[in-house]
Amino acid sequence: MLNFTRPFRDGAGFDTILVTLALGYLVLFSGFPLVYNLVMSFQEVDLFSLGSFDRPYVGLDNYVDVLSRPEAWGIFLNTVKFVGISVAAQLSIGFALAMFFQQNFPGSTWLRGLFLAGWIMPALVVGAVWSWILAGDFGVLNHVLLSLGLTGERIFWLSDPNVALYSVILANIWLGVPFNMILLSVGLAGIPEDTYEAAEMDGANAIQRFFTITLPMMRAQLGAVISLGVIFTLQQFDLFAALTQGGPSNASNVFQYWSWQLSFQYYEIGVGSVISVLMILFVIFVAAVYVRSTRHEQLA
Repeated sequence: MLNFTRPFRDGAGFDTILVTLALGYLVLFSGFPLVYNLVMSFQEVDLFSLGSFDRPYVGLDNYVDVLSRPEAWGIFLNTVKFVGISVAAQLSIGFALAMFFQQNFPGSTWLRGLFLAGWIMPALVVGAVWSWILAGDFGVLNHVLLSLGLTGERIFWLSDPNVALYSVILANIWLGVPFNMILLSVGLAGIPEDTYEAAEMDGANAIQRFFTITLPMMRAQLGAVISLGVIFTLQQFDLFAALTQGGPSNASNVFQYWSWQLSFQYYEIGVGSVISVLMILFVIFVAAVYVRSTRHEQLA
């Protein structure tokens, strides 16, 4: 009995229990769903066979089915636009705000906290707020534009195929900017002030200091923000559910929402699993690129 309890008294056994519980959680709630989803992508799965493991194996037929659908490439382009524009805008605005709040001025801490209010709100709540802002008949944005004379007629932001996707992108940018700002603020705080002072004494102006000091020393933080931004944007489902539901006519549809539609609206669960598998592979690729780049930086 004493030999059994000795590891727990010196702390080693307790550490083992904690690690085991963490690994068990990851395997049960992350590993198993990923493997199960991968298996379903090679099977014919519908609502009636979902609870059974004995399902017809169809090989790559589900993958061929998804890629051969006429709406697939349009939705793919929408996903690329959604991720690309969102990540670029969130990074640019977040970086600008992070540098702005690095300046010492009264109330900067409180003002930074106000920006975080949007980030801590659930995405469905944010979607409801933006649905009121972007409403075609009584929306705040249309009222402002008409009052300023910037447009002569109401714009139906959520039902016009030409602007519906960009309306969701706008809401997603607003939601993600605070997260980028906080991460980049941490990186900026780690740059020694002496470095800027030495460069200024050498005659470097603000733009030169930004490109020769700030950007190079923020490489790791920028890589993390871009990688996390891509991953979080690909996970964004709530805004589409609250604003456009992928419409009109798939004009604002993206892979993550299309996967849900195929699985839980049309009950083509095997086909919907294919889309999620493709997205997981892309996320793994992004994560691998980030890890490789940071490893090279550490070796250097």
